[in-house]
Amino acid sequence: MTSRPTTPTGSGVLPVEQYVATLARKRVAAGVLFRDARGRVLLAEPSYKPNWEMPGGALEADEVPWAAAVRELAEELGWSGPLGRLLVVDYVRPQDGRPEGVVFVFDGGMLDEVELAAMVFPDGEIRSARSRRSARPVTR
Repeated sequence: MTSRPTTPTGSGVLPVEQYVATLARKRVAAGVLFRDARGRVLLAEPSYKPNWEMPGGALEADEVPWAAAVRELAEELGWSGPLGRLLVVDYVRPQDGRPEGVVFVFDGGMLDEVELAAMVFPDGEIRSARSRRSARPVTR
């Protein structure tokens, strides 16, 4: 085991390992925005909390946001379609004992009634999913 210096190097800069240890940690999640022809947004009903939300979830260690979104959709909705472009990166305030976080939201494209009806919930994390009217129409 190598010892780590506890003081800055001669240049006044901390060694990389020591500097990295001081960086803030945040929750990171990835979600996917699906919509239908009437401008409604797909929301999922989790089995473990009362609020409906966009499908997606937390990134695993060393996982990139795109891969996390695809993985979460397969786990939660049995979905395996192509993932669209990054739409937004959003900041999430700390709440309910959870630390602050960052959410990457990707475009899932348009869903028709057949695709919505074909969704399955393989891991039991999601009870149901349905399109709901958003506060304002979502356009590309």
